Amino acid sequence: MGKKQEGNGLWEGSRMMLPEHKIRIISDERETLRRVQPILDEQKQEEIECTLALSLRSHVRVTVVLFDPFENKLMSGFVTSIHTHSREFKLQWAEEWKWIEVDNIIEAYIV
Repeated sequence: MGKKQEGNGLWEGSRMMLPEHKIRIISDERETLRRVQPILDEQKQEEIECTLALSLRSHVRVTVVLFDPFENKLMSGFVTSIHTHSREFKLQWAEEWKWIEVDNIIEAYIV
């Protein structure tokens, strides 16, 4: 006799599920958990831009909260360059750096 399947047969009866199907089910579940990026008002956007400019001028450490579909990311460093035409800035920490788009920022503050 075969193994009795209980609950949802796909997970308990792993012999009948292909690995590709399991990966697809997991990725579909992740997509449904994605968040929508909040729309910031003009005042908040201006506050973020002023904070970045202050970090550039005064060479003070800034912390930015970046939007991510699954979980917000915190980055901290010094603004070393700002490109206003492409709305991005260069954040540097230790010996590393990264270009970040201003539109991906939810919050920025001086440490």
